[in-house]
Formats: sequence, structure tokens, C-alpha cells
Amino acid sequence: MTQPKYVPIPLEDNVRPGYHLPTARAWTPDHRPAEHVPGRRAPRAGAGAPGPDQGYALRLARRFADRLVLSEHEHEHDVLVGAVMLAMRRAALFGRAPVATDLEAVLGLFGFLDTAPAELVELRRRLFGGVSHDYWDQRAVAASVSEDTLKLPAAELTVAKGRWRELATTTG
Repeated sequence: MTQPKYVPIPLEDNVRPGYHLPTARAWTPDHRPAEHVPGRRAPRAGAGAPGPDQGYALRLARRFADRLVLSEHEHEHDVLVGAVMLAMRRAALFGRAPVATDLEAVLGLFGFLDTAPAELVELRRRLFGGVSHDYWDQRAVAASVSEDTLKLPAAELTVAKGRWRELATTTG
């Protein structure tokens, strides 16, 4: 409802003209700073490995919770968070989103899906212990396996193949 003209209005209550925004430019993918371009490396060291829809690995990890074979002092949450970090890195190396095979390969590499030798259990206990509570430990887990190892087919990354000693030498 409008106000009658004979009623005084303080200067700060007068209606002011609106701001006119310019017409939007045509959209092209180069205007999006977070756009993922396959094959492009991270802009600086330590920035991670960008990949599309990496958060999906967190959802996939829940599927493996009941299949984990953990030893004493290993916690499911730590193992799944560490596995997600490596699975996201593995998927990014191939320029795609994470899939269940990435998690299976990483969990197989460290022997979490079957009984593992005591030496491997000790290695993974040191690497994955408390990782769910510390960002820098998560980054250490993600960097603990070489790119060459992560690019191997998933079937070759399992403890059952008997190659864990060879592959474990590339871990931190």
C-alpha cells in the first residue's frame, strides 16, 4: 500500500532506484575455476590429485565395512578413510570417478579383505592408525603408494597374489 503524499517521509526511507546488473556473458567451461580437465596436473606440489566426483568413494566404502578382516588395534573407520584416500587418488590417475574396484584394489593391497601376514599387519597398523582424525595423516596415506603401483590392475594388488612384499616396498 502506498503512502499518501501529505505524510512526510524521512530521506533515508525514500525508495531508491535498484541496481542494474549487466547481462550475463555466454558460458564456456574455461570460466569455471574448479572445472576438472582430465590429464591436467595439480597447480602446485601437495595440492592432491583432482578427479571428478571423488566424494562418491565415501559412499562406496560403506559396502566394504562388513568384509574387512581387521586385527587387534585396527579400527574400521580408520581403515575405510585411508582406503578412500588411496581409492580417490587411484581413480584420479585414470581421470575418472572412483568405483568399487578402486576400493577393493586398495583394501586388497594392504590385506584388509583376507587374512594377512604379521609383517603386513604391522605395516598397515602404523600407516592407517588414527588416520580418520588427522588430515595430514590422510595425506600421508594417500602419498604412501607410488603411482606405478596404483596404476596396476586391481587383481594384481591383492595379497592373495603373493606380491605384497614387492608392493609394500613402495609404501611409506
